Amino acid sequence: MKRNAWLLLCGLLCGCDQPAPQSYAGLGQQAGEFNQVTREHPLVFPRDHGAHNGFRIEWWYVTANLKDAQGRDWGAQWTLFRSALRPGPETGGWNSPNLWMGHAALTGPGGHQSAETLARGGIGQAGVQAQPFRAWINDWSLQGRDAIDNLHMTAGGEGFRYDLHLRSDRPLVLHGDQGYSEKSGKGQASYYYSQPFYHVRGEVERGGMCIVVTGQAWLDREWSSQPLAAGQTGWDWFSLHLDSGARLMLFQVREAQGEPYRAGTWVGPQGEVGALQGAQIQLQAVAWTKQQNGKQVPTRWRVQVPGHGLDVQVEAVEPQAWMQTRFPYWEGPVRLSGGAGGRGYLEMTGY
Repeated sequence: MKRNAWLLLCGLLCGCDQPAPQSYAGLGQQAGEFNQVTREHPLVFPRDHGAHNGFRIEWWYVTANLKDAQGRDWGAQWTLFRSALRPGPETGGWNSPNLWMGHAALTGPGGHQSAETLARGGIGQAGVQAQPFRAWINDWSLQGRDAIDNLHMTAGGEGFRYDLHLRSDRPLVLHGDQGYSEKSGKGQASYYYSQPFYHVRGEVERGGMCIVVTGQAWLDREWSSQPLAAGQTGWDWFSLHLDSGARLMLFQVREAQGEPYRAGTWVGPQGEVGALQGAQIQLQAVAWTKQQNGKQVPTRWRVQVPGHGLDVQVEAVEPQAWMQTRFPYWEGPVRLSGGAGGRGYLEMTGY
């Protein structure tokens, strides 16, 4: 039973050794009996920090841009995915409908390292509770004193670990239409919110050496049952901290045929939030890097948001940041230059 569950998880999330899905990672599959994402459903906190067992897939995602005392750039990623075999509540034991997958990465001087861990629901290996907030998989955890404004984040893999404290007193950002975030022109959508205002302090460890770091972090939360449409082949996602104090999230979902679907959110220095759509965003891949596995990915971009006077170059801190996981993709910290300075993270899938 366990073997079949893991094979299904691979097929659902990454298509490993499976026939090519209709959309990237099978995320364009029909939602079936799972809950649907609707525009009229308001987000409620702290409830929505927790798991949504009626939906097929969701994730808790943290990326942190860090610096050490020498001014060197580091990046840390912590991700927990929940994938449901069938709709319904969590149950005890091996009959649980939930499969869990965690990804962790550390990027900095010396390169990029990543790790993956898998677990079943119902037996205590992994889970998420809303209040007090706790997300965990095996010995990795993202834990709050109450909600998510004060988090302790730990994870690691072979040759690396991190232990970070995240704090923010700023409000959450709801993307799209009050958290209803469209991913295609055909009705596919997710519920999506972020906390992009964390200040971070803590330690990273590489090769047995502990290094004190500080910086900024960004938490993303999404859940859906059919986030992509058939024919959508992957996405490019940016989360950017501008030196002006503004924040910018934007993404494009690439189509097998036709123009990509683009959307985003501009958060001004004073916290004012505005949705972005279509032609309000211009993205151009400028330079590509061949990864160690032979994949070619764009690691330098020109990003323009004319309505906010933004025209910047976004470049990978470490071009070789491929996540060697069952759900393969590129993820790493980036620097901004040109019309504005700043730092952020870039995720690219489907290459």
